[in-house]
Amino acid sequence: MADRTRHHRRLLARLGLLRRFAREDDGATAVEFAFVSIPFLLLVFGIIELGIAFLVSMSLENALMNVDRKIRTGDSQNISKAQFLKDTCAQMSWLGNSCANSITLDVRVLPSFADANNLQKPKIGAFCFDTGGPGSIMLVRGYYKWPLITPMLQQAISGTAGNREVTFATVFVNEPYSDTPVAIKCT
Repeated sequence: MADRTRHHRRLLARLGLLRRFAREDDGATAVEFAFVSIPFLLLVFGIIELGIAFLVSMSLENALMNVDRKIRTGDSQNISKAQFLKDTCAQMSWLGNSCANSITLDVRVLPSFADANNLQKPKIGAFCFDTGGPGSIMLVRGYYKWPLITPMLQQAISGTAGNREVTFATVFVNEPYSDTPVAIKCT
């Protein structure tokens, strides 16, 4: 019997503690802040991460526009794919060493401007590097894998394994820098 009354007293004491806790509102602001802060911080980090992804996109665009000028003017007649990649990454120097591992470049000659309408992303291993010749219609594409950190942003933006693929493509005609025609290497 003594055990039973002791048990009831403990139960009533716990209930009294719960009632007192329910009446108190000293920590209500902290609890409300805890509920609001998690979505707010996810939103802030998501905005920052989207801003950085936009910066990567603009850096890729700027780098390819600067480097493909060498192709357009004929300065890169004997440039290798590795050198083209190195020059592109030099334009995106704020990314550090991750640029060379995360970027894929596709440079090819198009038979006509109409062929640019139905282009698909090349399959892995089918990327091309052909600088063309004078008067060639050129397509320069860059694909950069940028890792996303914010969990809900990874789900909202399509990508593989938490990566967002930032792309840029440009079509232009090489300047008539010589009279020697060049054969198309990639189709």
